[in-house]
Amino acid sequence: MSEDSPIQPENDDESDSLSLSQMFGSALAAALGIQSKANRERDFARGKPFHFVIVGLVFTAGFVMLMSLAVQLILSLVDTP
Repeated sequence: MSEDSPIQPENDDESDSLSLSQMFGSALAAALGIQSKANRERDFARGKPFHFVIVGLVFTAGFVMLMSLAVQLILSLVDTP
């Protein structure tokens, strides 16, 4: 290799797109409001908007189903005359 070639990052993960677990982790952190600046910058640099839209929709659907199940459970535990 010539010495003029760009230096490759030591961690190949830096040049690839985000993994599914990283995207769900970012969605969860964003939903809770605890996303770090470093992760947010990583998401904007390496993430693809379409992937985050899909992950956000899946996360939202899961959250709605979880809340629905919690309400059904609570209502089933309440004694109604």
